[in-house]
Amino acid sequence: MASKLINFYLNGRQTEVLVKPLTTVQTLLREQLDLTATKSGCRQGGCGSCTILVDGEPMLSCLLPVEDIQGRQIITLEGLTSAESLDTIQETFHETFAAQCGFCTPGMILVAKALLDRNPHPTRQEVIESLTGNYCRCTGYEPIIQAILESAERMNGRGS
Repeated sequence: MASKLINFYLNGRQTEVLVKPLTTVQTLLREQLDLTATKSGCRQGGCGSCTILVDGEPMLSCLLPVEDIQGRQIITLEGLTSAESLDTIQETFHETFAAQCGFCTPGMILVAKALLDRNPHPTRQEVIESLTGNYCRCTGYEPIIQAILESAERMNGRGS
């Protein structure tokens, strides 16, 4: 099968790539575009470490063929950070020790961003439900849940 030219927006920038059919977005990001915050965990859609945002919705890049992102908006963890500072969610994760090894952290942060963009005042239960596709082996989930709730407060002008 012949390679295809795919156009999409990556972290706010128009991007054009030539890829072989059925290449996953995870492979494209990590191996062709050198964006390694999108982790390569189980490669079966079970851990969430490869989560990216596609048009604002969390998706597992290890299962997503590149052809499916034609014309769409893709955000990776690299797209949240500016040259000047971390995103509020990233900052809160760092300050509250919600990450240990960091392997699940990019996926957790992107899931949190999607949740907080959709619902700026989530309940604890809504945070828990948003994390159901992301697996953490180190911190347990309590620090992560607290970091997301703290991020919501900060983003709404009520946090530290």
